[in-house]
Amino acid sequence: MKLKVCGLTKLDQIQELISLKVDFLGFIFYEKSPRYVLNCLSLKYLSQIPHLGKVGVFVNETIENVTDLSVKAALNFIQLHGDEDENYVANLKNKLPYQIKIIKVIRIGNQNSEELQKNINLLPKTINYLLFDTDSKAFGGTGKTFDWKILNELEIPFPYFLSGGISLENFHQIPTLNNQPFSLDINSKFEFEPGIKNLEKIKEFIKSYNTV
Repeated sequence: MKLKVCGLTKLDQIQELISLKVDFLGFIFYEKSPRYVLNCLSLKYLSQIPHLGKVGVFVNETIENVTDLSVKAALNFIQLHGDEDENYVANLKNKLPYQIKIIKVIRIGNQNSEELQKNINLLPKTINYLLFDTDSKAFGGTGKTFDWKILNELEIPFPYFLSGGISLENFHQIPTLNNQPFSLDINSKFEFEPGIKNLEKIKEFIKSYNTV
């Protein structure tokens, strides 16, 4: 499994994570988020980060803005974390530079497995990855988990990221899933405060994670 650290806002921490060979660096482009990246870093700086796993997280943003920001920040992946439907996803794919890949988030709350499967089946085949996260009004970053066992009841046709409250205390449960994640996505459980990561805790996680 690969590893994504999301909600980054600090230059020195980004460089440290690159040196730790973290696979994906997540930058939140949602203005209501306390981890909104453009409050801290410029598009020019983001474009110059020497990494091939830069992920831009967007929530119900216009296709024009997603396309514009993804080019200016030289993003490698677009993560759609809002209520974007299959038509939006298909139209965005047509507008984005061909090399940028799309991660579509499925937010899991009170739905049963049949409802979740229906939502998955409606997605266009042009997306590249799914990401399963805990549903919330804040669109992620809550530190809360959903019942991961529901993933065993789904047919998941894309590689997927697992998100939502992953921590040093619970990630040992992940090997029990039938369909293993392509990548784990960590955020608020590894912070001192929103956007300020606890790098020692992330290092501990990487060490433990590599032994599972």
